[in-house]
Amino acid sequence: MTEDQAIATLFQAAATFWDGGDRPSAQALVAAMLAAETTARHQKTPLAFEHLLGQWRLCFTTATRKARRRGIRLGPGFYWPKFVPAQISFASADPATNQGTIANQVTLGGLWLRFTGPCRFQPKKNLLAFDFTEMGIGAGDRPLWQRSLREESAEAFAARAIAKLPFFSFFQATPHFLAARGRGGGLAIWVKRPDC
Repeated sequence: MTEDQAIATLFQAAATFWDGGDRPSAQALVAAMLAAETTARHQKTPLAFEHLLGQWRLCFTTATRKARRRGIRLGPGFYWPKFVPAQISFASADPATNQGTIANQVTLGGLWLRFTGPCRFQPKKNLLAFDFTEMGIGAGDRPLWQRSLREESAEAFAARAIAKLPFFSFFQATPHFLAARGRGGGLAIWVKRPDC
């Protein structure tokens, strides 16, 4: 698959998420993501933290499984169901240091579960490291319960090695979609509403 074909497939998946058009098959989308990731790795084009800011809906994800001899293998991917919205958001707290906050939320039947915490972005490697330090449950705009998972200062988080943190390695960031590989090896695409 060429780079242009891969990017066109990613754009098609993002566009059809909202309008329900003819979306690429899971196999074609995984192949496109792998091709785009390989191209990004060879070109080493740094992304900016500003490209990630905002709210994004999970569109597509893959699972991973451990293989006996070859480490982690990528499993089949699937389109995330729209009736269980999962969203991730990034906000900048300090543009000079590429530090900010991350929120990951899943909603079902009007109730939501949200994890939040600090994040930091390394533009040379396109890595966003994060740590969830708070958890909350709510309905609509109203939080019902919130709990701190651990107390950590911004300085302590900034000093922690990325090898000890979960992270996303982004290989595409456009105004319409983000594509990344997680620390566990899975791939994901998040999309932004066309009117945002």
